[in-house]
Amino acid sequence: MAPSFLQREIIHLYRQCLRECRKKPVATQSHFRYFARTEFDKYKDVRGRDIQTIEHLLRKGRRQLEIYSSPSVKDVQR
Repeated sequence: MAPSFLQREIIHLYRQCLRECRKKPVATQSHFRYFARTEFDKYKDVRGRDIQTIEHLLRKGRRQLEIYSSPSVKDVQR
């Protein structure tokens, strides 16, 4: 079964997060990967039919990615 549009969007956002992690200083890349993984894991129990919640979380995740992608952000707290 092919992934739905929202599933593809979630995967795309996660991959973008991992790509941005590689742009951070080597010493803190693991902190960013851990942060991204835990942020996605927090919401793994959201039901697939809860479209509004998923769309809200995607918007929130994109905003967070935009903030953390800034070159001035060098580390993130675990």
